[in-house]
Amino acid sequence: MAEPIDPGVDIGHVHLKVADIDRALGFYRDVLGFDVTQRLGDQAAFISAGGYHHHIGLNTWESRGGSPPPPGTTGLYHVAIRYPTRAALGDALRRLREAGIPLEGATDHGVSEALYLRDPDDNGVELYVDRPKEDWPRPPEGGSGVAMHNAPVDLQALLAEADAKKD
Repeated sequence: MAEPIDPGVDIGHVHLKVADIDRALGFYRDVLGFDVTQRLGDQAAFISAGGYHHHIGLNTWESRGGSPPPPGTTGLYHVAIRYPTRAALGDALRRLREAGIPLEGATDHGVSEALYLRDPDDNGVELYVDRPKEDWPRPPEGGSGVAMHNAPVDLQALLAEADAKKD
């Protein structure tokens, strides 16, 4: 087995091919709330949270006016956007509802709670919050790793937590 990767490595950003920059920004900026850090006309936009140079690049370099890949093809399954708190994830849910954007699912994985949806270009998007590492479910004695599972998320409780944070 090869040497493990340095534990300090993380995913810095993702670039998504989109058909229309303005439409994509209508979702990522106007609904989710990302900031635009740079824009290259109708070719590309770079967006971030918290002042980072960019977490997501949106570009039309190979996709202007294009359509999503058909089902049964390879490619990106989804991009996962991690929120710092349940209240922040609840606020994202509120923003989605106000914009009329439907969820495809909402799952408690034990290690995290996640909301699943599609962006305007049919890219999969996961919005999630991690639980503290010490609360992650573990396999039975003698096992290693985590014991993730799929259970429903209480969306009303998530919204209530966001509302409580505002008060």
